[in-house]
Amino acid sequence: MALQNDYQDVLDVAKNVGAKIETREENGKLVIKGTVDHAFDRDRMWDQIKAKHPKWNDEIMVMLTVTHNEPYGLHTVKSGDTLSKLAKDIYGDMKLYTKIFEANKDQLKDPDHIKVGQVLKLPPKTIANRA
Repeated sequence: MALQNDYQDVLDVAKNVGAKIETREENGKLVIKGTVDHAFDRDRMWDQIKAKHPKWNDEIMVMLTVTHNEPYGLHTVKSGDTLSKLAKDIYGDMKLYTKIFEANKDQLKDPDHIKVGQVLKLPPKTIANRA
């Protein structure tokens, strides 16, 4: 149970993204197995692992199935969000806000006008990073 305690932050991310997981300690590693709705959710878990746990490669095994291939993920708009801020946070480049706008033209008429509570589709990183 020591590794579960060490990786509680990752398990908290899993809970926050709605992952359905099982965990066990086996052969000195924490094994996390389950499903997530979107690749974005899986990537947020991996980002947490890699950012906070330098020995992760020796300590953890993660087997997650993504149940929805498209979109890459969903984001519920919070106060202070902008498309460029989301693009920077998710894709590492604020100029990719246009890709988020394009993916949400069914509900957005202007990239500068998003509303708290809107659920935005996030395009896959491969599409977003195409010039």
